[in-house]
Amino acid sequence: MSSTPQTDSPKGLAYAVAAYGLWGFLPIYMKALAHLPATEIIAHRIVWSLPIAAAVLLWQGRAAEVGQALRQPRLLAMAALTAVLISVNWLIYVWAISNDHALDAALGYYINPLFSVFLGATLLGERLTRGQIAAIALAATAVIVLTVQAGSLPVVAIGLTLSWGLYAYCKKSLPLGPNQGFTLEVLLLTPLAAGFLIWQALQGQSHFTGAGWGQALLLLGCGPVTAIPLLFYANGAKLIRLSTIGILQYIAPTMIFLCAVVLFGEPFDGARLIAFPMIWAALVIYSVTLVRQAGQRRRDRRDLAARRMQ
Repeated sequence: MSSTPQTDSPKGLAYAVAAYGLWGFLPIYMKALAHLPATEIIAHRIVWSLPIAAAVLLWQGRAAEVGQALRQPRLLAMAALTAVLISVNWLIYVWAISNDHALDAALGYYINPLFSVFLGATLLGERLTRGQIAAIALAATAVIVLTVQAGSLPVVAIGLTLSWGLYAYCKKSLPLGPNQGFTLEVLLLTPLAAGFLIWQALQGQSHFTGAGWGQALLLLGCGPVTAIPLLFYANGAKLIRLSTIGILQYIAPTMIFLCAVVLFGEPFDGARLIAFPMIWAALVIYSVTLVRQAGQRRRDRRDLAARRMQ
């Protein structure tokens, strides 16, 4: 395992910004497929991601690691769990975009970093700063505001937060590199996805073979738009600081928010006018704590180096 980088590599920064930027534009792509069942779109995302992920591993000469993982039952079970979590996340996301809930999707990804901090405190015993506690409390209050106004929980936002947050948490325990882990996940999901698509074709319900070439190309493109940003992110995250990742991750939900309001015309009113600014304020507080913690770590390292030289 490589240590956490202490500076931001320009290459890593470019990878990470590209990943979040591509994720930010993803709603536009998914909206073009909104007339199709979300399950079919997810199946195509899985099936067409596998060749790309496998090609990257072959190019890196790391394909043998996936083969070794397939012979380890415990590792395989962990990968199956992360595969289920990421597929649930994709399904909720695609459904949200297709059914005019892109704002809820943005909300879910805004809340996610705060949920990750909460998981660290509850499951790993990590100590929270006062700023982090305040940020989590603000986010929870925003969810309560939305719940009271709508009369029900914002299920899409909470579903995306839980599935991605738990995926990221479980992924940390997977003793595989990021590219190998993603390849193993889609490899495990592919038989189910391919079986579903074959069954659909036999029933005469396939939108891949039963429509024009334009729609077929869009479904084929579900592989690249899924795999490429994930691979960019996996490689970029190794080359930049955690505090930088913590701030860059707001790019995607901000772009999803703009797509929802500007391009898709979803209403931004009522409780959302209260809840979203509360979330934004929480993220500002969270970002300040990240920057301060990073600065303190740098000062501690300098002090330690100075003492060693004395």
